Amino acid sequence: MFGFLKQDPVKKLRKQYDAKLEQAMLAQRKGDMRLFADLTAESEALWQQIEQLQQQQS
Repeated sequence: MFGFLKQDPVKKLRKQYDAKLEQAMLAQRKGDMRLFADLTAESEALWQQIEQLQQQQS
């Protein structure tokens, strides 16, 4: 009945994914390759979760 009030979990994860990518870009610009690699790995894990949720919704 009130499905429009529920937040979309994909949207929330996409926002986190975008933030991680931006942090990774900034770390790369500063020359911190270790932090860049860590943030990129975290963003890839988020992307996997996004893909799984999208497949479940389809």
